[in-house]
Amino acid sequence: MLNFEFHTPTKVIFGKDSENLVGQEIAKLGFKKVLVHFGGDYLIENGTLGRIHKSLENNNIEYVDFDGVVPNPRLSLVLEGVALAKKEDIDFILAIGGGSAIDSSKAIAYGLANDFPLVDLFLGRVTTDKIFPVGCISTIAATGSETSNSTVVTLENELGETLKRSYNHDCARPLFAIMNPELTFSVPKYHTASGGADIMFHTMERYFTSTTDVKLTDKMAEGLLKTVKEEVPKVVANPKDYEVRANLMWAGSLSHNGLLGTGRASDFPVHKIAQELSSNFDAIHGATLTAIWSSWCRYIYKDHINRFAQFAVNVFNVDMNFENPEETAALGIEEWDNWCRSIGMPVTISELGIDLKEADIEDMAKHAVATGNGTIGKFFHELNEEDVKNIYRLAK
Repeated sequence: MLNFEFHTPTKVIFGKDSENLVGQEIAKLGFKKVLVHFGGDYLIENGTLGRIHKSLENNNIEYVDFDGVVPNPRLSLVLEGVALAKKEDIDFILAIGGGSAIDSSKAIAYGLANDFPLVDLFLGRVTTDKIFPVGCISTIAATGSETSNSTVVTLENELGETLKRSYNHDCARPLFAIMNPELTFSVPKYHTASGGADIMFHTMERYFTSTTDVKLTDKMAEGLLKTVKEEVPKVVANPKDYEVRANLMWAGSLSHNGLLGTGRASDFPVHKIAQELSSNFDAIHGATLTAIWSSWCRYIYKDHINRFAQFAVNVFNVDMNFENPEETAALGIEEWDNWCRSIGMPVTISELGIDLKEADIEDMAKHAVATGNGTIGKFFHELNEEDVKNIYRLAK
């Protein structure tokens, strides 16, 4: 087990009707004027935004709404938010939604607290430990951004080209996260399944590591993976099952707040490969991950048979073949594909509806490995640009 620091300062307020507490929570923190950042008419239609406004008003909190969040949030919208917050003399950012709204809000908060071009932060040209105060109300179980240190945005240039990039620092953990599983009842089945897959990946990207002697963390990860594996099909079948929604919502935070990465190293190679699909084709994040993962597995698993066999046995209940552990490992990957298809998730890029050209592969592989200065996967199975190209080809 490696040395580690574990820091989770976010206050979690979990349960039914908890969004009604947002005004008093902000008032207790001493803030007076809030930028309410969200996207989509559903928050208006289902009354969520109205309840939040009422809670703010009841606690004498002024607010300015800032709509427009879309999946794979754009830096251009972030910059609009920074300008609006400065104009309105905002002292707090409140995100309502999923990872896109929360990440966009975090990026606005970075822009308010620093005087460098924000694009430089996400391209790795500068670093910072300064951020404006942020809180959030989650409406989907997926990214875990409500308690994580991560901020992901999509950068655009004048040619219309896009790059999805992240910046990770503990200062970006929200001051509070309000989590009411009832707010996820209206999430469409495909997005629910995609969110469940994202929770799995935030765990698996930490689980598949070369760090040894992390048995406790392994057991926690396997328990979370098994729970999500079992709960996603249930909630796809019955979207208003509160207990199942609650399990998934809490799993989303636990998968990405750092706990399951304690004592081991990881650099999220599958995310880096899949994010190019999100960036270039505006595909849903969780679905791009499922479209890539089994091809990544089949490309590398023979060099890590014991780890993949452990995953197969402890998460997917595959019987261990001690005489041929490679068969066990391969069956685990097959069971993963079966699970994805059972909840409507793609396991190939073509199932995403993307006709991937060789030029796309060349371009995406170059950008994917650029995030690691030429290689990714350094803490499990290192991949260079040619390796990533091969994985894209396998996944087509």
